[in-house]
Amino acid sequence: MTLLSGPNISGNEWKYVKDCLDTAWVSSVGAYVNQFENLLATFTGTKYGVATSNGTSALHISLILSGVERGDYVIAPNLTFIASLNSIKYTGANPILVDVDDATWQMDLDLLEEFLSANTRVQNGRCVHTSDDRVIRAIMPVHVLGNMCDMERLVEITKQYNIVIVEDATEALGSYYNGKHSGSFGKMGCFSFNGNKIITTGGGGMIVTDNEELARKAKHLTTQAKSDAFEYVHDEVGYNYRLVNVLAAIGVAQMEQLPGFIIKKKQIDQWYKEQLSDVGDIKFQYVENSVNANCWLFTLRTSNQKQLLAALNEKELQSRPFWVPMSKLKMFTGDMYITKHNRSEKLYEECLSIPCSTNITQSEMEFVAATIKSCF
Repeated sequence: MTLLSGPNISGNEWKYVKDCLDTAWVSSVGAYVNQFENLLATFTGTKYGVATSNGTSALHISLILSGVERGDYVIAPNLTFIASLNSIKYTGANPILVDVDDATWQMDLDLLEEFLSANTRVQNGRCVHTSDDRVIRAIMPVHVLGNMCDMERLVEITKQYNIVIVEDATEALGSYYNGKHSGSFGKMGCFSFNGNKIITTGGGGMIVTDNEELARKAKHLTTQAKSDAFEYVHDEVGYNYRLVNVLAAIGVAQMEQLPGFIIKKKQIDQWYKEQLSDVGDIKFQYVENSVNANCWLFTLRTSNQKQLLAALNEKELQSRPFWVPMSKLKMFTGDMYITKHNRSEKLYEECLSIPCSTNITQSEMEFVAATIKSCF
């Protein structure tokens, strides 16, 4: 089986994990946790990193610390992995789903501005939806596939309407907008180190922020809100969301290799585009000149999606469709969906992701390309 986006364990992972086992520092306290947090913060150009058990928990805590409460609204794109929306629901808030741009597949900022202009007012420093007077507390841009929307424009929109940005940068480690790293535009940014991400700890996530108080509070909440170093005293409801030292050790080893992984992902992206750009009706995600994307997951668009998926997976070339749009899932059918052309649905019907692991071989890529060409 040629994996879609498998882990590349080729550095000091075994050495650092063995160190954890030899010293018995295997749980949520240990030097590798702190080292991993510092490495990630430095790489993203932020001041603080807080390691979490996964990307979803990072998003959940970030929303809580951004003031999101039960009954609030949080704006999010309709085309994303479900973790984005689940983290919103955990807080008791409701998502307002915004359709995506047809070319970049990111949140459509024209739609967003039209919606805010026509349906909200700023009252007592808060953005309020005029139909029910509920507060729109935050917005969660999702950097789909490592691409990014016009972040400078989004920042200006949120300033105008007093909406907090919590970035879902889980797919975008190594992506930049005008030289500024993903996750560093909002109050807090979140990353994931799931097995298919550009670096992995098996699971795991990270919150980054420039706010020392928020970082301190995030670390407190993710360690069960324990307020005494000796006694089991807890000062509020906390969460068991901390990353363990063994997994952080893998993360440190992966961070050492991250620059090379990004180079490899971009080489894969360029090679596939050269091979497939004139094949049938295949199109690719558009990346603005202002964006330097990490090319995390190679995804193409074609009306021949189902045939390609069947052919590739039959030959054990692991390939997957895009996510089902959030508005189609039963948990979110009652939530607002802002759209004109329902582009999310069309992208779901036409997009598929193909093998692009950082350790994929040239012969494997050639087999993938040949299989795709044979379907046209």
